[in-house]
Amino acid sequence: MDTAPAADGTTTGAVARRLAELARELQREEDPQQVMQRIVEQAVQTVPGAEHGSISLVRDRRDVQSAAATSDVARRFDRAQQELSQGPCVDAMYQEETVLVDDLRAEERWPDLAARADDLGVRSLACFQLFVDGGTLGGLNLMASRPAAVGEGVREVGGLFAAHAAIALADAQKLEHLHTALVHRDVIGQAKGILMERFKLSADQAFALLVKVSQDRNRKLHAVAEELARTGSLHR
Repeated sequence: MDTAPAADGTTTGAVARRLAELARELQREEDPQQVMQRIVEQAVQTVPGAEHGSISLVRDRRDVQSAAATSDVARRFDRAQQELSQGPCVDAMYQEETVLVDDLRAEERWPDLAARADDLGVRSLACFQLFVDGGTLGGLNLMASRPAAVGEGVREVGGLFAAHAAIALADAQKLEHLHTALVHRDVIGQAKGILMERFKLSADQAFALLVKVSQDRNRKLHAVAEELARTGSLHR
């Protein structure tokens, strides 16, 4: 039996079923950018009251970027938080994990942002922490143009969606990292082969030479290998 009905009749059971379907769909998607876009689009369609949405990346508490967004409204809101170095999305990722705002225009926590609420077209919000990756934090942000449209009533539903979204995104990032590692390995192998044939080196000697050039130039090993494989030379 479905439980915890939201204001519009949506239940956590219904959301859980939709998330299960979405998880199966996302398993076939290996691009983190596409995964983030699908997540935020589905969140806006699923969570009661949400009109706009974004997934923000925050670095060093100041650099707020929209990694995925459903509208220009969502992108402008993220840019405003970056310009002002304040806002609910930043707080959700660094302090509270979930931040709900009934009326941004009346908020005292972020006075500069509140003053721009009408211009931004955002009055109520729900922001959920998604992940922590090194020095980068990610968050799911749901927005509405009306006061109290997105608020306490979506805490459980939105939190459930955010939890599933974080797992899907983490899986996609792992796949991307694995793919990148395999590409780098292949390029390094090609570069080693060129050096072995050209200078009659062993595999270990060829690899040591690549490492030395990488250190001397202060460049990534795979970048040095890619240059050699592409141009046939380490010194142009």
